[in-house]
Amino acid sequence: MNDDYLITYSPLKALLLFSLPMMAGSLFQQLYTAADSIIVGRFVGESALAAVGASMALTTVFISIAIGGGAGATVITSKAFGAKDYGALGLSISTGLISFLILSVILALAGYVFSPWILNLLNTPLDIMDDANAYLRIYFLGLPFLFMYNILSSVFNSLGYSRIPLYLLIFSSLLNVVLDLVAVINLGLGVRGAAWATLISQAISAFLSFLILFSKLRKLGVRFERLFSPSIFSEMAGLAIPSILQQSTVSIGMMLVQGVVNTFGSNVLAGYSAAIRIDNIVTVPFAAVMNSMSSYTAQNIGAGRKGRVRAGYRAGLVTIFAFGFLIFLILEVFSHEVIGLFLGTAGTEDAFRTGEDYLRFLGFFYWILGAAMTTGGLLRGNGDMKLFTLASLLNLAFRVIASALLAPVYGVKTVWQVVPVGWFIYFAICYYEYRKQIKRFS
Repeated sequence: MNDDYLITYSPLKALLLFSLPMMAGSLFQQLYTAADSIIVGRFVGESALAAVGASMALTTVFISIAIGGGAGATVITSKAFGAKDYGALGLSISTGLISFLILSVILALAGYVFSPWILNLLNTPLDIMDDANAYLRIYFLGLPFLFMYNILSSVFNSLGYSRIPLYLLIFSSLLNVVLDLVAVINLGLGVRGAAWATLISQAISAFLSFLILFSKLRKLGVRFERLFSPSIFSEMAGLAIPSILQQSTVSIGMMLVQGVVNTFGSNVLAGYSAAIRIDNIVTVPFAAVMNSMSSYTAQNIGAGRKGRVRAGYRAGLVTIFAFGFLIFLILEVFSHEVIGLFLGTAGTEDAFRTGEDYLRFLGFFYWILGAAMTTGGLLRGNGDMKLFTLASLLNLAFRVIASALLAPVYGVKTVWQVVPVGWFIYFAICYYEYRKQIKRFS
């Protein structure tokens, strides 16, 4: 396969070749946290699952910051690679790595210090507070490894090497499962053991990614005469900050919404946490297509082939609708079984009912999210971040406000019943912006 296949292959083939390995890689990345929840829930208990779940919304915020930062850096590296400007390519990579390493250390220190206060703010049930805080603090210790891995994966993807992150994730995810089993079952470390297993696996993955990337760059003839460029940092920040806001606002919204769910008790929280894990997994194809659209759009614009962007967008939507239909069938038929993976046979009726209701309802609407993310990915690849960011903020604001106002009156189901409306707002704004600019892609 040619390195420039995103600008030479047919749009559908190019997007599938790029996104399928990314999907598989993201699924294995989800296995990191899903393994923690499954093993803790089945071998320690429902309250332990709730404790991991209480930390989940906050940890997802930091994952989103890392992914958003990487996505912003991807646009610059993709354009440099498409133009064969290897000097700018190397400088943009090193500038991104240094910048986000510093950011991750700052966030790790702040998170470790303030984690008890944050959990209290989120109305975390008192019966799981100690375990939730222990899990969260160990997680923050590994935050620099998480950031470095995600930035390095984004660089691989921008260069068209999307299979490399997949292979590394398969290895590190399987390692995480083994370490989870040893720490939780054999050593009896419970929630803390699951957190340490994740940290060690992420550290190994980040180290191997670093070695492999620089081996690839040497083969391309990329040299690092300078390691940091203020001008590239400024351009990167201009793209990364809106992307981080877009990624993290959704996660922050989920964190605030979880503060509402937490008030319904640890049993409901356990079921909600299990459903959110499944939600994170089933939305992987949409995120992969979104990131593929960003790199596809950026590379084709960089190569002067703007006419391929519209065809790529249509191919992306076809892919999204196919995955949306498949997800709908799976969740409608097997919602009890997938929730049971986390809760086991000892899960309470409240926990099972919460998780199943969540998945069966949203199964009808995931295609809206996929269409919104695909359109947003195109706008991001074109460097158009304003309405893309606004759409995410309005989606977030609606879901948080509606959940906070309606759930205490009409019950916890309202938390997920308002979600499709937020998704539609997101899609409508992004599509409006795309239609305004459609003549540019011809």
